[in-house]
Amino acid sequence: MSWRRNLFLMCICQFIAMLGMSLVIPFLPLFVRELGVTDVHETAQWSGFVFSGPFLLSFFLVPFWGFLGDKYGRKLMVIRAIFGLALAQLFVGLSQNVYQLVAARLIQGAISGFLPASLALISTTTPKEKTGYALGILQSATSAGMVLGPFFGGTLADTIGIRPIFFLVAGLCALSGLLVIILVKENKISDSPQTKYRMRQNFQFIFNFKQLKILLLLIVIAQTGIGFIQPLFALYVETLNIDHNYLATTAGVLYGIMGIFTVIAAPFWGKLSEKISSNKLLLIAASIGSVCYALHFVLYEPLSVMIVRAFLGFALGGILPVIYTLVSHNTPLERRGGIMGFASSAQILGNLMGPILSGMIALHYGVRLGFLISAGFFLVVGLISFGKIKNSL
Repeated sequence: MSWRRNLFLMCICQFIAMLGMSLVIPFLPLFVRELGVTDVHETAQWSGFVFSGPFLLSFFLVPFWGFLGDKYGRKLMVIRAIFGLALAQLFVGLSQNVYQLVAARLIQGAISGFLPASLALISTTTPKEKTGYALGILQSATSAGMVLGPFFGGTLADTIGIRPIFFLVAGLCALSGLLVIILVKENKISDSPQTKYRMRQNFQFIFNFKQLKILLLLIVIAQTGIGFIQPLFALYVETLNIDHNYLATTAGVLYGIMGIFTVIAAPFWGKLSEKISSNKLLLIAASIGSVCYALHFVLYEPLSVMIVRAFLGFALGGILPVIYTLVSHNTPLERRGGIMGFASSAQILGNLMGPILSGMIALHYGVRLGFLISAGFFLVVGLISFGKIKNSL
């Protein structure tokens, strides 16, 4: 079946792209330090700007790319996104100061957006009854790449340095793009009614549909909680009882262990959502995530942090994939690409808000308080989701 073939190929491409991206994501604060920002609080603040950079422009452009995907084809948008990501990583690697780094990350946000493009492609080429399964598998491929990336990236950062890794990432993304061009197939949609819905019409559809508004709000809150910690994590690892000669390696292991359990959990939650109401699943997953984030605040031993992050990864595997599945189920097929674009914009908004807010908090109160704040975000997700969402139209 063509949808299975596309899913398999896109999982491979997603894995390669996320492997490349996660080689460097946990260590961006250390790269900021290499560029001359040495004060720990200023490093946290600049790291927030660096993490948020891509999402500033993506927030506005992803719905536009989603509209173009509905009109001209989702495969074209996937190709545009992955080669845009490769180009942006090349610019990041060439950065000589923190201002150029932020500028390169802004460029990344303007021309990339591989994950939402992949979600739109898979969600519109998969039978509705298999959407939860397909998006769960795609999330697993994403998480698998994010798992292995920090493990390899930490070792590479401690041996060859951080800057060369960006050029390696650019190459991996370009390879993924070639695989999409050659192997992924998409039915032509030029004669489809999908072409008649513009961005404004899709926005009005969301505005008039309470269910979708709640789901998009949940995406914003959950991703804000996740993004709140990303710029702080390497700095948090510095506060643990570790050998600081292996800081990047330790950060990579602790960052990656969460991804391992996200890989394990995502298909499990996806299958479970076919049997148990999604609001109950989200309440359980968000509650586990909230407790795990809060525990980071009091832990100083790397082994105990590793155990908590394993449970955190399990919880995260049951939040965003379930919400995206609900968005898909609550959206007519002919609008799905455009609505997925707005859902991705909601996630981008969270990615934009989280790092900026965390940088401000860390500047005044230190890095550990951020974990308590993330715990609060996930508690809110659980409370909102319970009793306020439905499985489908």
